[in-house]
Amino acid sequence: MTFQEINDKIVLLAAQKGGQGVSFKFAFPSGIIVVTGDGQVTNENLDTDCTIATSEETFTAILNGELNSMMAVMTGKVKISGDKTVAMKLTNLL
Repeated sequence: MTFQEINDKIVLLAAQKGGQGVSFKFAFPSGIIVVTGDGQVTNENLDTDCTIATSEETFTAILNGELNSMMAVMTGKVKISGDKTVAMKLTNLL
């Protein structure tokens, strides 16, 4: 998936599932996607509770079930900063 396709997917999922009460930042080489605590999505570089840094390729593989998210973190393909417990709430969004 391209950055724009990932952005569109996250916008759709956030609209369907609503806010998670915490904010996430997805940092990709091509740009940033922020999901606010109330489920709004923006590409502004806002402060968030948790930042997930990865490539578009890795994120797509996780979404498609081709790569286990925990394995991606352990192998360094995904880096989490900030409140790591917040990252667990991603399963509710994705």
